[in-house]
Order: sequence, then C-alpha cells, then structure tokens
Amino acid sequence: MGITNKSEYRRNLPHIQRDDAAHTVRFSTVDRLILPYRARDLVFSHCMHEHEKRALLHALVVMPDHVHLALSFLRDKSGDQFTLSRILHSIKGASAHSINKLLHRKESVWQDESFDHIVRSYEGLEGAVEYIRQNPVRRGLVKKPEDYRWLWVAPGLK
Repeated sequence: MGITNKSEYRRNLPHIQRDDAAHTVRFSTVDRLILPYRARDLVFSHCMHEHEKRALLHALVVMPDHVHLALSFLRDKSGDQFTLSRILHSIKGASAHSINKLLHRKESVWQDESFDHIVRSYEGLEGAVEYIRQNPVRRGLVKKPEDYRWLWVAPGLK
C-alpha cells in the first residue's frame, strides 16, 4: 500500500501526509508550560472547532503541557485535502492567541515542531485512540479516561 497523493513539509523533522489515511499528532508547550484549566478549555475548543470543517477528529486529549490528536483530513470545495500543517497552524495560532489573552502574556505557547504518524489500518487507529484515551490515566491525572475533562473520542471508537 504505497503513498498515493502525499504532501510533505519539513521543519526539523519530516512530515508526510497520506491522502485518505488517519494520522496522529502530538504538539507540546514551550518549556513544558503547564496550561491552567481555563487554558485547556480554550485549546480543547480550538481543536474541536476543526472537527468536520477541515478534519474529522477521531480522538483528542489536552494534557497539561501537550495535546494528542487522531484525525483524518477532509477536502476543500475543489477536492484538495486540507493539510496537517494548515490545521495545526490554525489550532496552535488561535489557541496561543486565546491563551496569551487569558494569561495576560505575549510569549510563545507552542513548540514549533510537532510529532505525527500515519495510521496504516483500522486496528492501528483503534490502538492510537486507546493510547490517547489512556494518556491522562498514565500521567496519574484520573483513574478512568472518561473522568478526564479534556478528552474526547468519536462515537464508535470508545
């Protein structure tokens, strides 16, 4: 199963996007900045804003200092798939602006780099979603994933 239409961009790490495949992505705060609850609410809202607009979200968790997403890319009116770089730019830019306004600061919020992975099968997507679900449990923030306020999983993948 080769990569058909792919878009690639490079910062420090290569980023390859495969058409019609799910992807996982993780992005972190600068200097491990801990986001207060209200800031996590903002990040969660900005991520969910992309759902069914430019991406189909499968799972999302906003941790105190990073975010995990599992998503597939939707297409624009001309049939071109939205890109991971465009979606992340939107989420990170809008959420950074909102967080800085909330916290009365002007510094960078997010690291430039993100870590992404192409999900190669439905079983792989289920595993990625479960990894995202368990992230707050592994960090000791809750005992059960469903108790974590900033976790969302698409119906049918829970």
